[in-house]
Amino acid sequence: MNTVSNDLFQYMVRIRRQIHEHPELGYQEENTSAIITEELKKLGIKATTGIGKTGVIGQISSNQDGPVVALRADMDALAIHEETGLEFASKIDGIMHACGHDGHVAMLLGAASLLKETLKTGSVLLVFQPAEEGGGGAQKIMDSGLLDKAKAIFACHLDRHYKVGKLVVQAGPISAFTDRFNITIKGKGGHAAQPHDAIDAIVVASLIVMSLQTIVSREVNPMHPSIVSVGQINGGSVPNAVAENARLSGTIRTTDTHTRKLIMAGITRIANAAGTLHNANVDIEFVKGYPSVINTLEESVIARTVIKNILGEEALVDTQFASMGGEDFSFYLEKIPGCLVRLGSQKAGLESIPAHSSTFDFDENALGIGAAFMAETAKLTINHLSKKA
Repeated sequence: MNTVSNDLFQYMVRIRRQIHEHPELGYQEENTSAIITEELKKLGIKATTGIGKTGVIGQISSNQDGPVVALRADMDALAIHEETGLEFASKIDGIMHACGHDGHVAMLLGAASLLKETLKTGSVLLVFQPAEEGGGGAQKIMDSGLLDKAKAIFACHLDRHYKVGKLVVQAGPISAFTDRFNITIKGKGGHAAQPHDAIDAIVVASLIVMSLQTIVSREVNPMHPSIVSVGQINGGSVPNAVAENARLSGTIRTTDTHTRKLIMAGITRIANAAGTLHNANVDIEFVKGYPSVINTLEESVIARTVIKNILGEEALVDTQFASMGGEDFSFYLEKIPGCLVRLGSQKAGLESIPAHSSTFDFDENALGIGAAFMAETAKLTINHLSKKA
């Protein structure tokens, strides 16, 4: 499956491993940015640095005017201690690339090398973005205004669910809103031997936890994917006292705005009702997360066409289901048409190892496919948009 030259493939492997050894958290990607900037310089590509603190945007311009298309790679690692045993394992305690962002950077540099030699029309923006893992770095890139002229944007995300040579392209929603909630309960403390003189915040919290499960199972249309999970509960201080305070924190995952509003309303109603039932005060806070990634139809068709051209139609995996994970690529798609593609990278022996795991790794053979896909997608999109102009 030789989609790029062996020299370019080996280059991407080297870059990936170099970055993997020196992972950096969101908005701290100073070394990663320096590597990217140096590599772009070697390719003769102009780069703007310090965007959103550590972001880098390179620009490849052809000799012929035409549309501007953007390609994006995220750079940040996770606060996880690596246990892969790889020769190029993280040298930074407590931080590792456990989601493939090191591969994303390598693929985009590979695509840059291809485009530098083959781009005949228009311009391509190479977006190396900080802080995808919860920091919302995509919004910082958008706020910079450097993508204002982009007519389309694309990205590849390595996906261990699929073997190398398989790609998923879906139009419409492909990821979830990632909202969070905090529920604070204030009761009345007292001795466990005199519960009648107290208001037990833990009892109220327990009632809320169990009742929240009915929102998805009984209030949401079962055709609309949704999740309400309480991930954290804190309350009480000693075993022989009635807890005066308790706090619940959790996540809401939805793929459409109607269901999102319905679930938030249900959480509010249930929490307040539980407080009223037991004479406790309840405060509810919602924390807005990433929007849902919604791939646009035209750009999804272009992505599918490129995959067919490179690998054949059998490389396309058809699925109608969105991931309930989050991705800040959604901030780009709120303003720019585009498509996020899932790139098969399953490594033999690690089929059951999820992303964000201390033993995560991917098959590096996916790098060549990702680089070729992004370069060809940029060129086909420019040609397509040029004909429409």
